[in-house]
Amino acid sequence: MKRLADPVEVGELAAFLGCDESSYLTGTQMVIDGGSTLPETFTMGV
Repeated sequence: MKRLADPVEVGELAAFLGCDESSYLTGTQMVIDGGSTLPETFTMGV
């Protein structure tokens, strides 16, 4: 997305994790970086 996260966007994830809709999530890592850590190519493992 080529921009820093807005604090509201981070807060929305925190709000989601605190509500009933996230009650089935366990032991996961969520990266809020707008895709900046995604690989540059689609040829993973080749």
